[in-house]
Amino acid sequence: FTVPLFLTAALQLLYNAADVIVVGKFAGDTSLAAVGSTSALINLIVNLFMGMSVGAGVIVSQAIGAKNKERIEKTVHTSMLLSLFLGIGVGLLGFFISKQILVLMGTPEDVIYKATVYVKIYFLGLPAFMVYNFGASILRAAGDTKRPLYILTVAGMINVVFNIIFVVCFKLDVAGVAIATIISQYISA
Repeated sequence: FTVPLFLTAALQLLYNAADVIVVGKFAGDTSLAAVGSTSALINLIVNLFMGMSVGAGVIVSQAIGAKNKERIEKTVHTSMLLSLFLGIGVGLLGFFISKQILVLMGTPEDVIYKATVYVKIYFLGLPAFMVYNFGASILRAAGDTKRPLYILTVAGMINVVFNIIFVVCFKLDVAGVAIATIISQYISA
């Protein structure tokens, strides 16, 4: 039960690491610095929303334990709707204030443009990220820790393949790895 849970959390944090590796190898120092400078922000978002999804899982597991089918359905539907609306709201907010956040974080002038491009695109994937995390938490509440891991593993592989295609073949630089990340997030959702 615990091992798939741990591996799922680790895989989510590796999305940004895969982006850093690909841009570092194929796009150059400025791109590497741009994506690397966003790691703290991305990790904050990932951990904050993973934590929120745990709350939904707790409520679902209580309803499952009580064998209250109506409460299970209401909780699942409410949680998934909340994840979608929260993902859209925070994603839009983040999209519009990305540069300001990065400036507050002390992102260097020479990488601020590329870092902003990366984070703006990343924020567009938040609805899918939230839906996946809340859905995975609900599955775990029902005792299924393997399916979220399998889904995230496939999505992670897709992320790496698209990272390489978008950066090496299409020369999309930081935008390419960000697009690959959100495509894989929407697939996992």
